[in-house]
Amino acid sequence: MLQFTIRRLLLVIPVMIGILLVTFIITRAIPSDPCTAMMGDKATPAQCAAFRERFGLNDNVLVQFGRYMVNLVQGDFGDSIQYHRPVTDYLSERLPMTFELTLCAMVFSTFFGILLGLISALRRNTIIDTLTMIGANIGVSMPVFWLGLMLAYLFALLLKGTPFFIPPSGRLTPGLSLASLATVWNLQDLTGIPRFFINFVSNSVVLNSLLTGNFSIFKDALWHLILPAFAVGTIPMAVIARMTRSSLLDVLGQDYIRTARAKGLIASLVIRKHALRNALIPIVTVIGLETGALLSGAVLTETVFNLPGMGTALVSAILARDYPVVQGFVVIIAVIFVLANLIVDVSYAYLDPRIRLE
Repeated sequence: MLQFTIRRLLLVIPVMIGILLVTFIITRAIPSDPCTAMMGDKATPAQCAAFRERFGLNDNVLVQFGRYMVNLVQGDFGDSIQYHRPVTDYLSERLPMTFELTLCAMVFSTFFGILLGLISALRRNTIIDTLTMIGANIGVSMPVFWLGLMLAYLFALLLKGTPFFIPPSGRLTPGLSLASLATVWNLQDLTGIPRFFINFVSNSVVLNSLLTGNFSIFKDALWHLILPAFAVGTIPMAVIARMTRSSLLDVLGQDYIRTARAKGLIASLVIRKHALRNALIPIVTVIGLETGALLSGAVLTETVFNLPGMGTALVSAILARDYPVVQGFVVIIAVIFVLANLIVDVSYAYLDPRIRLE
């Protein structure tokens, strides 16, 4: 297991280099000038020449790529062309919102997806099975932006003034705020990666409120995450439910399940310890893929609910031709997908001891 994990982690290096190289080539092949995108059509040739010289855009793509890789190894993602500030600071502000949203959405979709799939498989070809699968098909087909708007309309407008009111946007109720952990713990002089992690935790309302013991803000932050988590988690929930039903039905038809039942084992024990555990391998694969997809940025959900997350920031950076920000987000997204797949692969050996990763 350890050797397998180390090998997979070492494979991250060439994968990351390849992804960054492709990103470099694609972003610079776009027929647009970042100087024009930032300064407008009235920018003079002299201004654009100075702009490109300042950000090193006159060099060959491979030279720019080599310089970026040297800085990246040192933990420096460069400075944003659009905001004139370190990319690491910008990432530490935007990533926490997407992480919180993804975590809440995946907890919701995984719990209810497996539950609905389990019920549907055990009640195969009944009205419950039919209704569950119809609901799953609707969940997969429903546009996220439309669902988000309908949820906001229902819970924030129609139910306003009732106990069922849920805020439609933002991270916290206006007037509430949290102090930075760098200030609370007197860590102002940190630089590089330590500063990034401190800023990340500080900008994560959920983690910050837990670490500082401010449970009223923790409750308020979760309250604001209910609608966006439900909206973005609906499609993964539907996919997980359908996969759970299909995988569980395949396992329930195996000989060892019939043998376990013939030995007189309790039905719930047969389902929980024999059937469900063996059916979890494809389900875990889907959960890992959906988690990576959500962490790459739920653009529509963040836009509908006015959340300052990674998706909207990435779209803004692409439109502004802000190469350092785009590349910074690509690095984070690639690492997330690689780590998600690694966790999924390692979990196979735990779920099924017959699988030997070595």
